[in-house]
Amino acid sequence: MSKQNKSVEQNEDKEFLRTEPLGKLLVKLAVPTVAAQLINMLYNIIDRIYIGHIPDVGAAALTGVGVCMPLIMIVSAFAALVGYGGAPRASIFMGKHDKDSAEKTLGNCFLLQIIISVVLTAVLLIWNKDFLMAFGASENTIEYAVSYMNIYALGTIFVELTLGMNVFITAQGFAKTGMLSVLIGAVANIILDPLFIFGFNLGVRGAALATLISQSLSCIWVISFLCSKRTFLRIKPKNLGLTPKIILPCLALGVATFIMQASESIISVCFNSSLQNYGGDIAVGAMTILTSVMQFAMLPLQGLGQGAQPIISYCYGAKDSDRVRSAFKLLLKVSLCYSVFLWALVMLFPRGFAAMFTSDAQLMEYTKTALRIYSASMFLFGIQMSCQMTFNALGKATESIVVAVMRKFVLLIPLIYVMPLLIPDNRAIAVYMAEPIADFFAVTFTAVLFAVQFKKSLKNIEKV
Repeated sequence: MSKQNKSVEQNEDKEFLRTEPLGKLLVKLAVPTVAAQLINMLYNIIDRIYIGHIPDVGAAALTGVGVCMPLIMIVSAFAALVGYGGAPRASIFMGKHDKDSAEKTLGNCFLLQIIISVVLTAVLLIWNKDFLMAFGASENTIEYAVSYMNIYALGTIFVELTLGMNVFITAQGFAKTGMLSVLIGAVANIILDPLFIFGFNLGVRGAALATLISQSLSCIWVISFLCSKRTFLRIKPKNLGLTPKIILPCLALGVATFIMQASESIISVCFNSSLQNYGGDIAVGAMTILTSVMQFAMLPLQGLGQGAQPIISYCYGAKDSDRVRSAFKLLLKVSLCYSVFLWALVMLFPRGFAAMFTSDAQLMEYTKTALRIYSASMFLFGIQMSCQMTFNALGKATESIVVAVMRKFVLLIPLIYVMPLLIPDNRAIAVYMAEPIADFFAVTFTAVLFAVQFKKSLKNIEKV
C-alpha cells in the first residue's frame, strides 16, 4: 500500500467523528474523559483529605499544603499551555487529512514539555520557601509547606508530560485510554497516601512522595502509548524539534488556558494573603477547602469539554458547520445541567463538603458559611466552560485569551481588594464574596462574545 493511500485510509478511520450520532459520540468520548477528570480530582485532593485528618496537626498541615497550591497550579498551567494549545491543532490537522503536520505538532509539544519541566524543577527547588512565605504561609504552617513542596518539585517532569501529553490521546478519540492514564496514578495515590502518611508516619512528606510515585506511573503509561502502534499519532524522533511555524501557533492557542490556570495561582496568592490579613490561619485553611470543592465543578466540566473537543475540532477542520453547531449545543446543555446540580448540592450540604477535608470543628463551621458565599454563582459555570472549551476547539486563541483575562484580572483580582473596603464589618467574608460577583459578570461577557464570534466562525467555513 502506498504512503498516500495509507494516510487516506487512516484518516477515514477518524470519520466516525463526523458520522456517528452526536449524543452517542459525546457519551463515547466524554464519559471516559469526565471519569478521568473525576479521578484526577481525587488525585488532586486525596492528599488534602488525608492530611486534614492527621491527628493533632491536621488543620495546620492542611493550611500549609494549601499554600503550596499556587505553585502546583503553575506547574499544571505550563502543561496546559502546551497540551491544550497543541491537541486542538492536531485534531484540526487530522480533520484536514494532514497527518504529517499533526505528528509534527505532537513531537514539538513533547520536546517543549521536557524543556519546561527542567526549568520549573530548578526554580521550585531553589526558591520554593521564598514563594511560600509570600503566598500566605505563616510561622505555624511554613514547615509543612516546605516539606511537601521539596518532594513534589522532583516530580515536575511527570506532571508536565502526563497532563500535557494525555490531552493528545483524548484528542484522537482514545478517551478510554486517556481515562486509564489518570486512573493508574489516582489508584496508586489512594493506596500509597495512607501507607506513607500514617503507616510510615511521614506526614506531609509521605503525601508528597505518594504523589510523585503515582505521577511517574501515569507518565510511563502515557508516553508508552504515544510511542506505540496503537495510536494514530505517534511520537517520532524526526519530529522532536522546535519548529516556529508549528510550535508558536500551539502556544498562542494554549495561552488562554495557561492564563486561566496560572491566574488561579495568582488569585490563590491574592486570596491567601488577604485572608491571612483579615482572618488568619483559619480563613486560609477554609480557602484550601473551598479551592478543593471548586475542583468538583471545574474538572468534570473540563472533561466534558475535552470529550467534545475532538468532534468540534475535526468537524471544523472538515468544514461541517452544522455538526459543529449541534455539538456545541449538546455540550452546553450537558455542562449547564451538571453545574446547576452541583451548585444545589453545595448550597444544601456545605458542612458535608467541609467534613471531607477536616475534623476540626472550628474550621468546619467557618468553612460552611464561606462555601455558600464563595460558590453562589457556580450554577453558571456550565456556560463559561462550554464557551471557553469551544473557543479552544475552533483554534480561536485571541477570544480565549480575552475571556480568561476578563474574569481573572479585570474582575476577580480587583474585587478581592475592593470588597473588604465596602464591607468593613466582616472583611474576611467580603473577600470570599469577590468570587461569585466576578463569575456573574464574566459569564455574561463570555456568552455575548461567544454568540458573536461563533456565528462568524461558522459563516467563514460555510463560504468555502
